[in-house]
Amino acid sequence: MKTKAAVLWEVGKPWSVEEIDVADPGPGEVLVKMFYAGLCHSDDHNVTGDFPGEAPLVGGHEGAGEVVAAGPGVDRVAVGDKVMLLATPACGKCRFCSSGRSYLCDENAHVLSGLRPDGSAPFYSGDRPIGAYAQLGTFAEYTVVRQTQVLAYESDVSDASAAILSCGVVTGYGATVRAAQVRPGQTVVVVGTGGVGMSAVQGARISGAARVVAVDPQAFKREQALKLGATHVAESMDQALDLVRELTRGVMADAVVMTVGVLNGDMLGPAEQLTAKGGKLVLAAVARYDDDRPLLPLSGFLLSAKSLIGVVFGLTNSAADINAMLDLYRAGILRLDEMVTRKYSLDDIATGYADMHAGKNLRGVIEF
Repeated sequence: MKTKAAVLWEVGKPWSVEEIDVADPGPGEVLVKMFYAGLCHSDDHNVTGDFPGEAPLVGGHEGAGEVVAAGPGVDRVAVGDKVMLLATPACGKCRFCSSGRSYLCDENAHVLSGLRPDGSAPFYSGDRPIGAYAQLGTFAEYTVVRQTQVLAYESDVSDASAAILSCGVVTGYGATVRAAQVRPGQTVVVVGTGGVGMSAVQGARISGAARVVAVDPQAFKREQALKLGATHVAESMDQALDLVRELTRGVMADAVVMTVGVLNGDMLGPAEQLTAKGGKLVLAAVARYDDDRPLLPLSGFLLSAKSLIGVVFGLTNSAADINAMLDLYRAGILRLDEMVTRKYSLDDIATGYADMHAGKNLRGVIEF
């Protein structure tokens, strides 16, 4: 069938919104009619070339929609279900899923290839195959995905909130709740307060942190951070250093969470200075694919017993953890609706990303 989609024909080129073909769902796959797709910074890395997938591809890895068709063997969801689309699959069978670490599922091996595991394409333009970013391709009116990458949600959840929860929120929230394991009374610094960072701020608040310092150069984001759980704000890590030293009487932060748009090795030194002895430095951001030289004072880091923690998908086990987060949302504790700043048509995707770079959004979404 035909679908309108945002296609990246070549890394470094802009999105091209056009009509293409979407494949029929095969065994274990579902066809989803999209409601919303989140404008996550990760998709923009394909345009900038910071961390690209394999072009050509349909962008988008964050979203929510309705199952309109199902292939043979689908038993996790049914036609008519509302589902959020998950950037990391959970097969439920590999050693990582079986040990409660579905965010490391073996099926992740295929995620950035664009093509399905059997080598076929989910989208076509004439005879030319087109991949799907993160095996999802949510920048399309219709997309075909594996049932291991969808999770049903109930109608009392806002569709736009379900869309942003599916990646950005779980990543940031999990960075503080599961990776940093923030405890009541602790001090947390979150560097970068877009969709992921603002979710990290909320996770710190919900975990009972006494002080949550949000660091961002954009005044709008600092203002919003104070509304969503930050107790203090700073424009830069340098400015935060004196602030955190004063707040903690020199002890520094129990956890520093990096949720910047593009992480680079030069940032780790200042972040380490913000981190207390025995504290955790959590990396929940995307770095350039060729950035392999983190500048970290090794002796001081090791002798202070600090931890460096990498985060994928917020260390989230999708079925159990996301449903718990939805209960927090229902209770008004985890605030998702407030994080959807603006809605765009698919034709306006370039404007949406321009607004992201200008710091105008916590999270913009495409509305289909």
